[in-house]
Amino acid sequence: MLSHRINQLSESLTIAITSLARELKAQGKDVLSFSAGEPDFDTPQAIKEAAKRAIDEGFTKYTAVDGIPELKEAIAFKLKRDNSLDYKPEHIIASNGAKQSLFNLTQALIDEGDEVIIPAPYWVTYPELVKYAGGRSVIIQTDEKSGFKITPDQLQKAITPKTKLLILTTPSNPTGAVYTKEELEALAQILKGTDVMVASDEMYEKLVYGDTTFTSAASISQDMYERTITINGLSKSVAMTGWRFGYLATSNMDLIKAMKKLQSQSTSNICSITQKAAIPGLDGTVDEDIEHMRQAFERRRDRAVELFNSIDGLSVLSPDGAFYLFVNHAAIEQDSMKFAKDLLEKAGVAVVPGVGFGSEGYFRFSFATDLETIEEGIRRIERFIAG
Repeated sequence: MLSHRINQLSESLTIAITSLARELKAQGKDVLSFSAGEPDFDTPQAIKEAAKRAIDEGFTKYTAVDGIPELKEAIAFKLKRDNSLDYKPEHIIASNGAKQSLFNLTQALIDEGDEVIIPAPYWVTYPELVKYAGGRSVIIQTDEKSGFKITPDQLQKAITPKTKLLILTTPSNPTGAVYTKEELEALAQILKGTDVMVASDEMYEKLVYGDTTFTSAASISQDMYERTITINGLSKSVAMTGWRFGYLATSNMDLIKAMKKLQSQSTSNICSITQKAAIPGLDGTVDEDIEHMRQAFERRRDRAVELFNSIDGLSVLSPDGAFYLFVNHAAIEQDSMKFAKDLLEKAGVAVVPGVGFGSEGYFRFSFATDLETIEEGIRRIERFIAG
């Protein structure tokens, strides 16, 4: 009865694990969940006040499919201020989270048999979106030696006449890897002269640590600007996960028109209240709130890395960005699904198995929660491993 398309699609593993942890908690079981990619902070007050004003002023009607003018102007301002990118409002589409932006992009760009290069470990949704569009994912495997980043040589070897798109994520979910400007320049040299587009997922750009600086892929050169679709949102940086706000920007107007057409026939505009609320999240109003959250995440990262690396059989690289640790447990158990399942059942700790991100022998641990919970969770993991 169901379509072949939908039968091929897999449920998001991160959402599945998070839902299972919630079910177990509801049954009265003592479960600590480190599976969700969701900040534990509240949405900043200035954003909530903007939403209240929108409601009080009756801003509750349909809007333009791609977003209200003042929102798109705020996005363009943010991209110029933070990323040195010159996008006009007509180059921008606001969607129901970055996930819809990616869905719109793959549906508008990928045909049956087209190839999409995806570095692994990858966000669980990327290959599923490519599959749904009829494309084929070409996975480039990375490891700890490369800091979980692809090399120009790997990219060169992966490109074929069928390659349509490269999905680049910086900072990475699940590893926290951040590409330097020099690394992006080297990849850009490989892409020069090809027809390969780049989807640059920059959702975690505000969450970088230590001396790390973030560079937007489209800012590398004019060539990269023209081939890149910049994708971002406010879910992670200003804790607006439930508000469902994301956006993309590209100078390719044919692509913009195609994605706008698709969104007009699916969800139409995103919530009018969310659009008004997002503006102070983009124009600098809540920069202090963002920095407060970033500093808290950095302290949690440092403590969690210290604790994990003190446990025999586990190791983890300290991530330069995002709020995840990609913990290596291969010395104990190579099967990440078995490890995660046993850990949840026996220790009451929920993590996401690495197989969902294309890398066995690892689990993803979110440190987007308070230090006390992090320390207790890692103590439970240590006791579980000790037997």
